[in-house]
Amino acid sequence: MRQICAIYKSNLRPDTFLYVPKKEDFSAVPEGLLTRFGRPELVMLLPLPTDKTFANLEQDVLVKALLEPGYYLQLPPLSPSLLAEHRIALGLSPDPQQDT
Repeated sequence: MRQICAIYKSNLRPDTFLYVPKKEDFSAVPEGLLTRFGRPELVMLLPLPTDKTFANLEQDVLVKALLEPGYYLQLPPLSPSLLAEHRIALGLSPDPQQDT
């Protein structure tokens, strides 16, 4: 079964995207999440299933989320710890607690 997925980006949080099954239908998205997400800015409409690949997202996970709970929130990947990177560059363990 083909469906259209609307993809929105957050105006408050970089690299944060909200996928909903219908354009401008945020009825399934909790109010608190929408408040933190900010004003949704439409990025694209995407037919599902698609041959496109997604960064950090399995298509079947997206399709299931659009059915229940009715949306999918994609958060940016976790940023690496700058302290851990610096410690590794110095030849130390990335975790300071391991040094004791």
